[in-house]
Order: sequence, then C-alpha cells, then structure tokens
Amino acid sequence: MSYNKEDILRIAKEENVRFIRLQFTDLLGAIKNVEIPVSQLEKALDNKMMFDGSSIEGYVRIEESDMYLYPDLDTWVVFPWVTENRVARLICDIYLPSGKPFPGDPRAVLRRALEEAEEMGFSAMNVGPEPEFFLFRTDENGNPTDELNDQGGYFDLAPMDLGENCRREIVITLEEMGFEVEASHHEVAPGQHEIDFKYENAMKAADQIQTFKLVVKTIARQHGLHATFMPKPLFGMNGSGMHCHQSLFRGGENAFYDESDELGLSETARYYMAGILKHARAFAAITNPTVNSYKRLVPGYEAPCYVAWSASNRSPMIRIPASRGLSTRIEVRNPDPAANPYLALAVMLKSGLDGIRRQMTLPAPIDRNIYVMSEEERIEEGIPSLPADLKEALNELIRDEVVVQAMGEHALTHFYELKEIEWDMYRTQVHQWERDQYMTLY
Repeated sequence: MSYNKEDILRIAKEENVRFIRLQFTDLLGAIKNVEIPVSQLEKALDNKMMFDGSSIEGYVRIEESDMYLYPDLDTWVVFPWVTENRVARLICDIYLPSGKPFPGDPRAVLRRALEEAEEMGFSAMNVGPEPEFFLFRTDENGNPTDELNDQGGYFDLAPMDLGENCRREIVITLEEMGFEVEASHHEVAPGQHEIDFKYENAMKAADQIQTFKLVVKTIARQHGLHATFMPKPLFGMNGSGMHCHQSLFRGGENAFYDESDELGLSETARYYMAGILKHARAFAAITNPTVNSYKRLVPGYEAPCYVAWSASNRSPMIRIPASRGLSTRIEVRNPDPAANPYLALAVMLKSGLDGIRRQMTLPAPIDRNIYVMSEEERIEEGIPSLPADLKEALNELIRDEVVVQAMGEHALTHFYELKEIEWDMYRTQVHQWERDQYMTLY
C-alpha cells in the first residue's frame, strides 16, 4: 500500500500504536532499529530522527557518527502479534547530515543498481525469493538446542511435520502484514521449511525478506522453537537456500520473454544470464557471505555449486522455470538466506546488466545432471565451480570490477574488512573435528 504522513498519523491513533520501530539493515544483513514513542512519530516522519552510525557494523567511524533516518512511508505496518501497547514499523533509508544518502546503506546500494537499470530502459526488476529455514527446539531458558522439532521430509504433513502449526501461524501473520503468500511446505531435511510469497519489485522484495525473517523468528519463539536462516546448520543434511526468481520489465512488458524463441527467452534474458554466469564466482561473496555458506555449496545435497544454466534440470546454478509470458523469469539458485538481500539483489542485477550492455554470449545449456559428471567432463563442458570457501570468494570479489562498482567503495571496503576478520577467526580456531581426528593419532 501507499501511505502519506497524514495516513500514518491517523492509523497510529486509530490502532492505539504506542511505539514505532525505525528499522534499517547493517552491512552484514542484521536488522537494526531505533524505537521511539508515538509522541515522536511526526518528528520521524519529517526525517529529523538522528542516530549514532558508528555503533553499526560497516557504517562510519566514531568521528563522523551522526546519521539520519528517513522513513519509507510505504513500509508502514502495525505488528499483529503485539496486542497491548501496540508497535508499528517503518523501514528507513540512511542519510548524512549534509542531506545526501549514505553510500554504505544497503538500500542505497540496491537503489543505485536500480537507477542504472532504469537508465538502460528497464522500469523494474521483479524478484520472487524463496528463503528456507530450520526450526530447532529451545531449552528451558529459551536458548536454541541442536534438537530438531520434527523428522519430516519434502512436502510431509503432520504428524511427521510438527512445525505445521507454527508455519501456519507464520503465514497468517505475514498475510496480516500485507504479504501475498503463495505456498508453504516442509522442505527436504528434517526441521526444514519454506514459505513462498509473491514476487515484488526488487526494493520491496528485499524489504519483505527482512520482514519475513523477523516474523519467522518471532512466531517460532512463541511456539518454543528457534528459527535459523543459517545456510548449513547440520552435517549430512540439505542446507537452506534463498533461490531468487528475477526478471526485468519495460513498462508492462516482460523484457525476458520472446514468444518466437524456442525456450521463450528474449535476447535480453540470454544476455542477462550470461552476465550472471560471468560474475557468479565474484558475487558469491555477497550472495553466500559466511564461512558456513560454503558447507551448503557442496555436491550431493541439491545445492547449485556449478556455474551453468538449464531449462530442464536443477543441478546448474540458473534454472528456467516453465512459466512464460509475463511470468518468464530466471531462477538464480546459489544465494542463501544469510545474505544481505539488498546487496545480493544489487550485485546480481549489476552482473546481469553488464551482460546486456556488453551483449555477452550465453554458453550452451547443461541439461545433464552435473552432480554425476566427472571433473574432466565438467572441464570439457566449460563448467566452473563456485568458490569452495569464503576466502576464495573474497579473492574473486575484489578482482571483479563490475561487482566492486555495484557495492561502491564504502560498502565494499567495510564488507571486505569484516569478512576477512570472520575468515581469519575461523581459520585460526581449533574445531572439534580436529580433536576427534588427531588427538589420539599423534
């Protein structure tokens, strides 16, 4: 819905809203907020609320900490799970005291990419995300255990799927907050779930991913469960992905569709896919941003670890769903739900636009099961692998001018620095596997 200042002030009064969360996202994708009483709402709507940006990961130094929150009025929503002292939410853009957008704000990074798309004649990037998550039981103190809430599998239902009631309440809550939920089901691994919601323009889709995570975690906790979007929480089981269906539009026309093409794909779609494949190894550091992300991207668990495309099998990184016409789209399958959605969509969009601008040649589709191909066969077919770990991904990232430009100097510098620290902490840690493997052997 679209709101103006008067609408929001009126609804806040009618709904007896007492507090407002001014929400934003840090570079690592964590949701942050400044909560204000309703008496300060008008001030917030006038873009006069300030906060300390030096306290936020990847923002600014302590010497330049003053920043302003500019609410996006169309993101106004009253949380349905709070019935007394009601709480509402506004997602904000971050601005500097000079009145200019803060270049390290993840929303600003995505907005720059969308502006470039518009300059190239594309009025919208539509995105349909599919974030998966696990539900674990909590202990008496509310802390997560390693005990799953069920032993169900793909499309199972109660009694195998004991998360069914929790998942159903999540869907009801999302619908009350304006989501158009299309489906919900148990995923492949025990305790793993997926809820799909209708595509939106890229900025709203990224906002919805963040809201979705907040709702899932909140409702799960009310059921005595802990929801995690960690990509690979359990060894030997499928990990959680966040497949991103995407297409470009020119007005009401889907720029990816061509009815005269054998697959119904336009030249624009093929150029876009070529750009995605060209830059995939570099943008993996953004779409798969944690040490744990690369434990999902291994053969044998349906994860797309190979840089290829197909309209007829799910082992490549890009799949072409069967729908055509306005629904023609590509499905990029490597992102995971630990990704900052604003940054992930920005780097994928910029990669695709680079393919269009340079009219890149799309390699032939790979319609065989890549998982059963030997390394020699993959080399012969020209199928690269995604990076094997975060360090390799960071090395690829820093060498790719298009992805570097998509991030912008501020966001890239701080993101790279934070991830180098994360990798070094992991690299120097002694893990239980090492003790089990070597303690008695040597």
